[in-house]
Amino acid sequence: MSPTAFKGPRAGPGMAPRLQLEKAAWRWTETVPPEAVTQEHIEAAYRVGLEPCQRGACRRNCRGNPNCLVGIGEHIWLGEIDENTFHKIDDPNFERRKKNAFVGLTNLGATCYVNTFLQMWFLNLELRQALYLCPITRTEYVTAEGTPSDKDYEPQTICEHLQYLFALLQNSKRRYIDPSGFVKALGLDTGQQQDAQEFSKLFMSLLEDTLSSQKNPDVRDIVQKQFCGEYAYVTVCNQCGRESKLISKFYELELNIQGHKQLSDCITEFLKEEKLEGDNRYFCETCQSKQNATRRIRLLSLPCTLNLQLMRFVFDRQTGHKKKLNAYIEFSELLDMVPFMEDKANVFVYELSAVLIHRGVSAYSGHYIAHVKDPQTGEWYRFNDEEIEKMEGKKLQLGAEEDLEPSKSQTRKPKCGKGVYRSRNAYMLVYRLQTREKSLSIRIPAFLQQLVERDNSKFEEWCTEMAEMRKQSVARGKIKHEEQWLDESTPPKPIDNTACLCAHGKLHPDKIPTVKRVSEYVADYFYKRYGGGPRLTFKALCRECVVERCRVLRLKNQLNEDYKTVSNLLKVTIKGNDGFWVGKSSVRSWRQLALEQLDEPDEDADQSNGRMNGDAKNKEESSAEKREEEDLKFNEDIVCPHGNLCISENERRVVSGETWKKLQQYFPNAPEFPSSKDSCSQCKILEREGEENEALHKMMASEQKAHLPNLFQDKSRPCLSSWPEELDELYVVSKFFVEEWRKFVRRPTRCSPVSSIGNRDLLCPHGGLMFTFASMTKDDSKLIALIWPSEWEKIQKLFVVDHAVRVIRRRPSEANPETPLFITEPELCSDCREGLLCQQQRDLREYAQATIYVRKVVDNKKVMKDAAPELTVSSSEAEEEKEEARLEGEQDPDFNQANSNAKRQKVSHPNYVVYQKQGIRRSARHRKVRGEKALLVSANQTLKDLKIQIMHAFSVAPFDQNLSIDGAILTDDSATLGSLGVTPESVVLLRADEPVVDYAAIDDVMQVCMPEEGFKGTGLLGH
Repeated sequence: MSPTAFKGPRAGPGMAPRLQLEKAAWRWTETVPPEAVTQEHIEAAYRVGLEPCQRGACRRNCRGNPNCLVGIGEHIWLGEIDENTFHKIDDPNFERRKKNAFVGLTNLGATCYVNTFLQMWFLNLELRQALYLCPITRTEYVTAEGTPSDKDYEPQTICEHLQYLFALLQNSKRRYIDPSGFVKALGLDTGQQQDAQEFSKLFMSLLEDTLSSQKNPDVRDIVQKQFCGEYAYVTVCNQCGRESKLISKFYELELNIQGHKQLSDCITEFLKEEKLEGDNRYFCETCQSKQNATRRIRLLSLPCTLNLQLMRFVFDRQTGHKKKLNAYIEFSELLDMVPFMEDKANVFVYELSAVLIHRGVSAYSGHYIAHVKDPQTGEWYRFNDEEIEKMEGKKLQLGAEEDLEPSKSQTRKPKCGKGVYRSRNAYMLVYRLQTREKSLSIRIPAFLQQLVERDNSKFEEWCTEMAEMRKQSVARGKIKHEEQWLDESTPPKPIDNTACLCAHGKLHPDKIPTVKRVSEYVADYFYKRYGGGPRLTFKALCRECVVERCRVLRLKNQLNEDYKTVSNLLKVTIKGNDGFWVGKSSVRSWRQLALEQLDEPDEDADQSNGRMNGDAKNKEESSAEKREEEDLKFNEDIVCPHGNLCISENERRVVSGETWKKLQQYFPNAPEFPSSKDSCSQCKILEREGEENEALHKMMASEQKAHLPNLFQDKSRPCLSSWPEELDELYVVSKFFVEEWRKFVRRPTRCSPVSSIGNRDLLCPHGGLMFTFASMTKDDSKLIALIWPSEWEKIQKLFVVDHAVRVIRRRPSEANPETPLFITEPELCSDCREGLLCQQQRDLREYAQATIYVRKVVDNKKVMKDAAPELTVSSSEAEEEKEEARLEGEQDPDFNQANSNAKRQKVSHPNYVVYQKQGIRRSARHRKVRGEKALLVSANQTLKDLKIQIMHAFSVAPFDQNLSIDGAILTDDSATLGSLGVTPESVVLLRADEPVVDYAAIDDVMQVCMPEEGFKGTGLLGH
């Protein structure tokens, strides 16, 4: 074998049948024990004898074969080149209109509502034909010579803009066109989304007015013929029966959808009879006086195209803003209007031709899409600005628009019958009168066709220019690519093989996939040119690593057999003292532990004295973290903290010496405890002391409970507001002391005994009391507990009393016999009390990141049956366990939002004492109820900011929120929370105007605060 050398690769992508090569390299371990390993076995493990791959036969580098030198990076320079990497120019053909496809319209910002109507009007063939017949004002474009080539066409009227747009939509080669000329002519703000229904009505009115001066009746009357119908307001006097009619034209029927599920119900309500009574009575010409009457709408005639406006956007009187109704409405593919007509002799059967969709849950944002049927083919198309999608099977499909992030509580869309659809986003339905006439064939006027062809020529020139730019970019990229291949200005880094070394300083067997074996001549060339090291020669094959791997692999193969043997040995009864202690947990899981240990990658394989050409990661930190997180190893479950045998015999068992020997093959470093070995003496002493302490604590708890039964059970407690007549004094202790003492009495083995009453927390630094008699009857009553004199005598014997605090009643004087006088010992410290109150007021105005609670109510009632706290004060042991679990570190999920933030308010409650080093420990925290959420707020944030937070927490939009605190309605959005009296721990009530769907999808809720000007100042209103 010729001299060889190993070298870490400078480039090495690729995958290979690595597992097969790995298995083949170590197959000899099945028959060869570790002590019989020879040089031949070592070379097999390092795959020295594998045949090198031939170029062409090996498509990619074999990482498991160190002799494979194919595909180690040369394909980057010698293989096929992806031309897209040399430029950032999109393929211009992507902008080309596809065959038999419609042309889209560019969204100029917030003009999607305009685009939907343009596409719908374009597919009204009668309207398009009439507009093509409309003469233009600039006659030079319709001369025999054709359109002037040196001038750009500039439409002068709305009709001309619409003509040109329709011509481009019909014959343009572009995938989409720009409607900015049309939008600019109308004076629309492209950045503001407007009311689509209002736009439709205003534009139809403008178009009709513009065409009214045309001489051709097919052009002049097209709007009326297509869209105009008639109905009559019929009023009937109840007294004389006189009927009066007021005939009116309509271009669409505005249908109320609130409370309805079907389109027919909406039409019925539109035509229903209205009673005119009381102040709304009708003046009858016949009776010559106001009389009760009835009024209704009667449909007299219907247009060819029937526009039905579904009034989804309604005005909310309470908020002063519009809102969207997201209720489902059912409508059919065929609509028979005969039952609703005054004259039922004619046939009025309509066919659905368009559905206009508003995607979004707010009236102030969202996206408009049109589903329109092609009248010539009967196929449905989805028009979404530049993107146009053909529906399958000539069927209307509204699925994508109806699946707009439904909330969990939202009911599923009900199934529909054949020819019936349901939508909660449709705001306009367009029906066409059924006819047997063939659809029109529309031809573009010559001058418009020339304008379209001119635009198509410009588009073709642009495509050619872009294609040439792409071609030039690719050519420059290839040249630069070849220059980089030949460039020596940035030579590779020095060879670094340190990442491939094992603990013995040789080549690790697991690193074979990351190295390549080359001849000594090539190695000399590389090291001379690039330097580095260490150089790995034939002597770098590590015998120690191969022998260890052989042992591990043989153990893995032997594990199944040994598992059966050990299982049988464990069934044998052990006699005498020749056994060994093993943890029961270790016995149960020894096979899994052995597998995990054998499957663990060798630590040596992860060790690295450096980085391999700067690519290998230093794993020292991750290895340290891994060691810290490791679970107990085999037999460590019976090791006590002192490193000896644990005292609990329930956790261990004795196994035979033969069993222990088998287990030691897999766990040679496991702790060994012969069955004759005694358990830890230190643990025994601690156990005895613990048992004695537990007995003592139980005795103390029992004695204290017997002496103070009413205090423990919170029964027959004194009250300052209803002072007991027979007593002149009551004692005061900290409420925290009472609660801690109760915990100890309930759980004496788990809780520490309470030795002192700790009344120093109730006093100021000067020794004065921090509470007045009045405050102890109200807010501060949560901080103190009142003690009967008889109980105080027992407390003095059972606990250390640092400070005695009592309230004394002075008998009424003869001058004022009805008013008793109450004093405290020690007396109130007025200065400290006043300072505390000032601090509280200052904190209420200046708090930051404090917790408040927002509670949702329905019809001024709490959501629950409710409002019953989830956590109630209870003396049961189970309830105490819940409270104790939280004290021991388990966070209450209802409060972790407030607790997780490091920047908490200066005080957690308005009444919190700030003068003590430890402060007064409050036990009565806010009890959350269902339907309530905690929010972090600051005093200087506005009410509008709070509403935004509530929107994210409750999915209720700001304009649907009615907030109140302590009965006061919060209305000023610009006011700060501090000025509105929203303090830490306070509860804000939220009432939503109506159940709403997922308001998290609102694009820009801040638009609600902007004044609505509609189409004021636009061409739609004649400006």
